[in-house]
Amino acid sequence: MSRVGKKPISVPDKVKVEIRQQVIVVEGPLGKLEFEFRPEVGVACEDNLITVSPAVQTRFSNALHGLTRALVQNMVVGVTQGYEKKLEIFGTGYLAAVQGQVLQLRVGFANEIHCKIPSGVDVKCPDQQHVVIKGIDKQKVTQFAAEVRAVRKAEPYLGKGIKYEGEAIRRKVGKAATKK
Repeated sequence: MSRVGKKPISVPDKVKVEIRQQVIVVEGPLGKLEFEFRPEVGVACEDNLITVSPAVQTRFSNALHGLTRALVQNMVVGVTQGYEKKLEIFGTGYLAAVQGQVLQLRVGFANEIHCKIPSGVDVKCPDQQHVVIKGIDKQKVTQFAAEVRAVRKAEPYLGKGIKYEGEAIRRKVGKAATKK
């Protein structure tokens, strides 16, 4: 059995949880999230605690047990605190701007790159070198951040590109170091 799946999830006072058939709905101060869980897993909510248990003891249901518990935990955290990813852009002439529902990136290509911002995700650019992605759905926030970063990953020689805030880029010396 899953060690993660065994832990009950505590529900804060300001969060409402509703379970009907195979759907769990979590509603909090920041918004509302729904998740349809598999029939191999059972979810119950009593006394401000959500418990997840496998319906049958199979290898597959045990795998879904921990996954479902983690997803429900992410939903509870999302509707109470929300999720945030910060990106840094480094390079001469590299910049980002938000225009309506589109994130515009100039990162060394001939054309400007336009990334459509998904619904439920809020993107802000405090300045031209930083992008802040916020939302209540952890999957949407991290997926969009990964897509933006994939446009131009930070390269190891000069460090130019897009990286997560606090991410360490392993730097390489280059061919000038070998000439002696």
